[in-house]
Amino acid sequence: MTSKWNYLPLTPEQELISAALAVNYPQCPTICRLLAQRGVTSTADAEKFFKPSMSDLHDPFMMKDMHTAVDRLNSAIGAKEKIMIYGDYDVDGITAVALVYRFLMNYYSGLDYYIPDRYDEGYGISTKSIDYAAENGISLIITLDCGIKAVEMIDYAHSKGIDFIICDHHVPDNKLPNATAILNPKLEDETYPYKHLSGCGVGYKFMQGFAISNDLDMTELNSLLDLVAVSIVSDIVPITGENRILTFHGMHRLNTNPSVGMRAIIRVCQLHNRRNIDINDIIFKIGPRINASGRMESGEKAVALLVARDYNDAFRKSKELEEYNQTRKELDRRTTDEANEILQTHIDIDNRRSIVVYNKDWHKGIIGIVASRFTEHYYRPAVVLTLSDGLATGSARSVQGFDVYKAVESCRDLLENFGGHTYAVGLSLKEEHIKEFTQRFEDYVAQNIKPTQITPQIDIDTELQFSEITPEFTTLLRNFNPFGPGNEKPIFLTRDVYDYGTSRLVGRNQEHLRLELVDNMSGRIINGIAFNKHRYYEYIKSGKPFDICYTIEESLHNDEIQLTIKGIRCHDE
Repeated sequence: MTSKWNYLPLTPEQELISAALAVNYPQCPTICRLLAQRGVTSTADAEKFFKPSMSDLHDPFMMKDMHTAVDRLNSAIGAKEKIMIYGDYDVDGITAVALVYRFLMNYYSGLDYYIPDRYDEGYGISTKSIDYAAENGISLIITLDCGIKAVEMIDYAHSKGIDFIICDHHVPDNKLPNATAILNPKLEDETYPYKHLSGCGVGYKFMQGFAISNDLDMTELNSLLDLVAVSIVSDIVPITGENRILTFHGMHRLNTNPSVGMRAIIRVCQLHNRRNIDINDIIFKIGPRINASGRMESGEKAVALLVARDYNDAFRKSKELEEYNQTRKELDRRTTDEANEILQTHIDIDNRRSIVVYNKDWHKGIIGIVASRFTEHYYRPAVVLTLSDGLATGSARSVQGFDVYKAVESCRDLLENFGGHTYAVGLSLKEEHIKEFTQRFEDYVAQNIKPTQITPQIDIDTELQFSEITPEFTTLLRNFNPFGPGNEKPIFLTRDVYDYGTSRLVGRNQEHLRLELVDNMSGRIINGIAFNKHRYYEYIKSGKPFDICYTIEESLHNDEIQLTIKGIRCHDE
């Protein structure tokens, strides 16, 4: 599918800001334009943007119920109550449980952790977990990355004398659970300044409040920031505000002194000899291996790895996760092929604005990945369903800018359960309702999605000449990290570039282009890679000029830069 290029010129106000910033960065006007686009309005803001400081985190006690949550935890520890740390089985939930458990274990031993079984218990708080807690004398459960809709389950827990502190970041329903405390920046009456924390991020704020109340040194808590960074990146929450600060320092920890369990995963991923582990390494290597445990068997195995203190033990556990990941990849490939076959033979995708596919035999742990692949390939909100415990259970994923939570919520009378956020939702319904759900979901999407949201868009930040890509420019550009939603990697446009004469086809099926390019202004030669753009090869080799939009990447092994080409526009198109 051909992408539409959107050039995003500065507004008059941004032009004034860019000009003011250029006083301090006179050699890099492009950097000033990028800062203005990201809402940086002064040199002081620019310095904070380039060097996020932990001192700029908000006071955790600004969060509603934080005092109550910390007081209940302190009283539980003082009374030597048994406490269970409970989390979802995805990366966010697993890292959150590992963080809270590891931090509290420094000060209290009466702890247990619990990750529900995806197949036996499903998402959220389960009856089985509450019965387990009651049988083992646990009187306080701290939930992480789940619990905000568990009204009936928490009432059931109260009947057994168990209190709950809920730490969640998912969208709540109108009725809240009767928990002792609820920490969730998305509560309707919540005045906490930052709304986009991950589940692990909410857990971090809780532990920050606990540390402050007990006058503890923050060094121990901040040594776990690698877990927070992995959660933020994997859960695709905005990397702005507090998330940017936490990710910045978490990535530094990941690269300099990761926790024992994370160090073992890094080795299994063969990242241990890399100069710099980046966001993509979390998305494509670290995160999937942590996720594989909960997808294929038990998320508790991933927690056991992340809380390990002995490296040899951690490495054995990480190799087990690697086996799960290999199985997951094979299931992923097979399920994606089967889902595509259904789509091609039974769904007129050109005349639909959404995708809903169902197969009762698909593996429950894979369907979220398949839904993500559909949104990426077909640029439609997608729901993939399978059969689990007598219900059609599935995952919904969305395209940029479209709120799939609201789309699923519009069909809530057909659903047994649902929950999530803007871009990812879990749901379950009876098989006989799938047909009506499919139609109503399609109707909602068709009425509410914008044409630009179903067409791939390349948003170009600014034009650039190759001569402007200087060492000073790349140093300042590096300071825009970490990249992610809300702070996307800048995309540049250079017009009238030419093949230097050595560009060639590469890849197993000669589907990619390895480029050596020169522009018509500077004569500078720059390397680039254009994935799946072999169709432009003949034109490029003809010697005619063309335009490119791209991101700038640094070599993994030296200081050379390479362009990752996002789009090519031939002058005769």
